[in-house]
Amino acid sequence: MPLAISSVASPKLSATRVPSVPRSVRRGGAWSRRRIAVVTALVTGDLLAAGLAVALTMQIAPAALHDALEAGLAGIALVVPLHASFGIYGCWGPCPIDRLRLRAQAALMLSVMAALAFAAWQGPESLAAILLLGSALFVIGHYTEGLVRYLLTRAGIWGAPTILVGPPELCNAMARRLLRDPKLGLRPIGLIGDRPDLESAEAGPVPMLGGSADLARLSEQAEVVIVAAAALLPGEGWPGITLSDVRAPHVVVAENADGLPNVGMHTRNLGGALGLEVRFDLFQPGHLAIKRWIDLMVTVPLLLLASPLILMLALAVKIADPGHAFYRQRRVGRDGRELNVLKLRTMYADAESRLQEHLERNPQARAEWERFFKLKDDPRILPVIGHFLRRSSLDELPQLWNIVCGGMSLVGPRPFPEYHMASFDPGFQSIRVSVPPGLTGLWQVSSRSGGDLEVQQEEDLFYIRNWSLWLDIYILLETFPAVLTSRGAR
Repeated sequence: MPLAISSVASPKLSATRVPSVPRSVRRGGAWSRRRIAVVTALVTGDLLAAGLAVALTMQIAPAALHDALEAGLAGIALVVPLHASFGIYGCWGPCPIDRLRLRAQAALMLSVMAALAFAAWQGPESLAAILLLGSALFVIGHYTEGLVRYLLTRAGIWGAPTILVGPPELCNAMARRLLRDPKLGLRPIGLIGDRPDLESAEAGPVPMLGGSADLARLSEQAEVVIVAAAALLPGEGWPGITLSDVRAPHVVVAENADGLPNVGMHTRNLGGALGLEVRFDLFQPGHLAIKRWIDLMVTVPLLLLASPLILMLALAVKIADPGHAFYRQRRVGRDGRELNVLKLRTMYADAESRLQEHLERNPQARAEWERFFKLKDDPRILPVIGHFLRRSSLDELPQLWNIVCGGMSLVGPRPFPEYHMASFDPGFQSIRVSVPPGLTGLWQVSSRSGGDLEVQQEEDLFYIRNWSLWLDIYILLETFPAVLTSRGAR
């Protein structure tokens, strides 16, 4: 949306022309209408999810349990007020992983309340049916929220108007991150920085709105103000600010704490000083044991169900190209040990020689290979069945056996070949092999094959530093739409 430019008087530089906050994104007025539209859309999505959950559960559950489900319908009426109390109906606040956790808590609370009410006059034997309804509400609600958020983002409605305060180079970097990830619900509309850097800020993704003297006036027009920690201290050409100067309802102090978790940190009162408690949960043996138990509980029945499909796909591969239908690819596993990853064969038997010939004849393909270690037009892939298996990710199904054997986990950084791992710096390699590799991962559901080495490293580091069971559940739920839409698959 174009930003209006107007002349703003300043106590420091009255002759300087400074962009003002666009009327359409200011607090009040048009923004209030946008907020109402966002809440209305999210509530509508939840009501739709509740209806679908009831219809689906009625189809799955035996007819004898329908009375129990009717008792669960009373709890459905509490979905909207409960979600509202958890802060789910807003553009920003809880991150996507926390929103998922809050939805699960709400679904569990509703299920327990409905089960207790029903047991009071019928007995507890129908608890499973009500829990099934709660689970359906949780899963379908997650997907409907994602759809609503996508539609609101496309319409330019999603995201609280956010002003960033501090050195322009830091604020511009933060603005780019927020614009890349609209799920966070923060829409940067401008910067407040020191006036000498006004010209240098013009190349950023959002305009410079003013200097420290304009902070109180401009912050009144934003929903969220993010203050770089460096802006709190005086520096060259910058007087420093106090948080009492900010008039926005929500103020976030941001610090570039590279190497620390971004999710799930806890504040601690250290006798008046602020402390941040950091937990690297993925490195705790107890959490790894829980992760392993969940892997087995999910993977063993899934492998049994998928076995007929795997055998049919293996037969299709042998028909397309004689030879083994399965193959083992050497990858780097946990602690740097060699891991033989099982896959359905999607390439010709002489794939490596075909690749070398193609790269020698095509410099553009070589550049693409060196950047992504994948090719958009790969001459090694079998026609029809090979492309189908890779687009659908069904060639990865045999890796369920790797998970059962303990070499992999359902969720984690994907195991890379040795030549791929060698492209990263030694420090990152050491961190990456310290955790179990996964069948799916954060990179696969966010950027998938479209991300280069830098994106892969960022996504894997985020997963390792911020791991929780909720993050694993979030990635598993996001894997299904990523696979169904073949997002970024090659």
